[in-house]
Amino acid sequence: MRLRFALFSLFLCVGANAAAQAPPFEQSTPAAQTAPSEQTPPGAQVAPAMRTPPPAEQTAPAAAPTPAAALTCADLHLVPAPRECVAVTAIPIGGLGFFVAAAGAEDGFTAEDLTEQSLGKREVQKDAPFIRLERADSEPAKALMESAHLSFDAAMHDEGYVLVPDGQGGLAVIAETAAGIFYGAQTVKQLIRGSGKDEVLLAPTLRDWPAMAHRGLSDDWSRGPLPNMDFLRREIRTLAAYKINTFSPYFEHTFAYSSTPAAAFPGGSITPAEARALVEYAAQYHITVIPEQEAFGHLHNVLKFEQYSGLGETPHGAVLAPGDPATLPQIAAWFGELAQVFPGPYAHIGADETFELGLGRTRDLVKDRGLAAVYLDFLTQIHTALVPNHKRLLFWGDIAVSSPDLVGTLPKDMIAVPWRYDAEPDFTALILPFTKAGLETWVAPGVNNWSRLYPNNNEALGNIRAFVRDGQKLGSTGMLNTVWNDDGEGIFDENWFGVLFGATASWQPGESSEDTFTASFGLAFHGDATGKINQAHQALMAAHALLKKAGLGDARDSYFWVDPFSPEGQRVAVKLRPVESELRLDAERAMTLLADARAAAKAAGARLENPEALDALELGARRIDFVGLKFEAADDCVSLYDQARALAATGDTARRSEVSELLHTIGSNNGRLQDIRDGYTLLSDLYRQAWARDNRPYWLQTNMDRYAQSAQLWMARGDRWQTQVIQQWNDTHTLPPPQEAGLPVPEPKAPEIAPKKLPDKSKKWWKM
Repeated sequence: MRLRFALFSLFLCVGANAAAQAPPFEQSTPAAQTAPSEQTPPGAQVAPAMRTPPPAEQTAPAAAPTPAAALTCADLHLVPAPRECVAVTAIPIGGLGFFVAAAGAEDGFTAEDLTEQSLGKREVQKDAPFIRLERADSEPAKALMESAHLSFDAAMHDEGYVLVPDGQGGLAVIAETAAGIFYGAQTVKQLIRGSGKDEVLLAPTLRDWPAMAHRGLSDDWSRGPLPNMDFLRREIRTLAAYKINTFSPYFEHTFAYSSTPAAAFPGGSITPAEARALVEYAAQYHITVIPEQEAFGHLHNVLKFEQYSGLGETPHGAVLAPGDPATLPQIAAWFGELAQVFPGPYAHIGADETFELGLGRTRDLVKDRGLAAVYLDFLTQIHTALVPNHKRLLFWGDIAVSSPDLVGTLPKDMIAVPWRYDAEPDFTALILPFTKAGLETWVAPGVNNWSRLYPNNNEALGNIRAFVRDGQKLGSTGMLNTVWNDDGEGIFDENWFGVLFGATASWQPGESSEDTFTASFGLAFHGDATGKINQAHQALMAAHALLKKAGLGDARDSYFWVDPFSPEGQRVAVKLRPVESELRLDAERAMTLLADARAAAKAAGARLENPEALDALELGARRIDFVGLKFEAADDCVSLYDQARALAATGDTARRSEVSELLHTIGSNNGRLQDIRDGYTLLSDLYRQAWARDNRPYWLQTNMDRYAQSAQLWMARGDRWQTQVIQQWNDTHTLPPPQEAGLPVPEPKAPEIAPKKLPDKSKKWWKM
């Protein structure tokens, strides 16, 4: 949202004669109708209804739009890309700003959002151009579309819009609904380019409307991070800016239910009052909030409490037991409370990964009827129990899809949400059983952030692209992109690259291009005209690819925490050594590119937008770099000690200083052991800052303890090295064996045997 807030003002015409009050397209200059009084001090807020427009002849005409040099629609780099675009002109706004005219009160919020009044502004110049928000049935809009040979098709009604230069040096946003006006205004935000006197508003002629009605994000609030309200407002604003219209918080135990109060830890749950505030805030931005409460599986954090354990398939397990007389009333109580807070037409019952079903209390029932029949029957019972709430129910499709012959037994107003998170070539088999059964479907790809040092966007973009493409092809009406925090360490601001590609793929028709999106992201999200932020993301994608090539999957949190001197660490080291230098160079290239982009913006007198995401990008790059540093330093310790022992064994007194130098290189003020210690301590500060920007203190201590314990491990090793190994050398000129010095002894290398190549029949249905 690259608005230069200090330069903008708002002109809002309200009332029954609003259209007549606004300056007509062909009769007068917009500046003449809205220029602030000369007595108005700079920065003062003037009530629009009280402004007295000066006569038209007192002001200079607005600057006419000029062709943008060699600029085409493809050069706009909008996210999402518009469906149709035929021409682009440029409107100078440097030193002028612009006015926003909304022809009706219903679009007043959009006008305020576009100008971001709450951040303050200076006085707009009298000859500043207009951005007009016009409904398609108004006479000015009709005339303008006719002159531009544009039409407003039926498919555009709900959320579509038109952008067109107004013929008087300004730009018109035309739509049939408030949502369409809002989305057109969000596109306008991305069309502001340059800074200072060189700032321009690009004015394309385009038509745009979404491919999918429901474009959403599911955000995991139950495994670690629990967002604070300031972040939630920022998240909603940002999602809406890229035309996401659905937000689904994921609950297991983190909603403050009155029916299960023990499960909600103090400070670790969303209260009904907070949820209401979120719903109200999101509605202004045309976002519907759909609560997801797990109603079948993933409920260990509830069932671990003794008073609720009896509801489970197994004692203190994770799955509710179908058939228990108290189970359905408890589900009804949860969703009854949610219905009082979330007024939208949908609710999500989860019901994925019910792995314990049939292993405990329903063992005989499952043996008699079959797992799928018991599962689907319980979903039907949940549907019946929740009828009084008058909601359409979404459910995850991973269990039901395995029994396509029984899917048709589900109520036809339920919505199946098939999910899978790998970058596979085709997802038809996950969607088709539900469409054949007459069920509406929303597809659920993922941003591949879970348990990773930074999201694996190689996997995420391929997954989102193909899954949404196949969903559109098979008639899916929605996409619910997913963020999961499986190990509790996730930082949401790291996820925007994948989140925005989900917004792109669900708005644009057909198969969205990963390359086009990547080339547009930095400009559309951060206002970076250098392309360096795009390159920084590509550098981290290259780091993930390196680790995959090395047989390590990708940049996972486990590699950050594993002790390279442990047996598991030694096994990782064998695979990492061939690529660790290149891994570090990729991560450090991302850091450098980010620094260059920041410096370029500063030199231009501009600022990069969404700086929290840039800080998160740097955190991810530095953590990936540290993985390479840690394993390199650990290997250095072993090789340097081998050299020291070899020198010591010669008995050459003249070379004792060399031995001492090698020992100090391993562990002293700037030793390799201290490098690893410092990595954990310094990164812990960056991590804490990133967490605090987005989240409540809840759960943070769990993660900070890992940083502290890891730093203490290497601190203790460094201290022991100096007080034992170095001191022994100083006292006796002898060195202990590596094991006694705390160093690992590499395992003998096993002979390589070419593996037998087998066809890959497995499919990963779970999150790694």
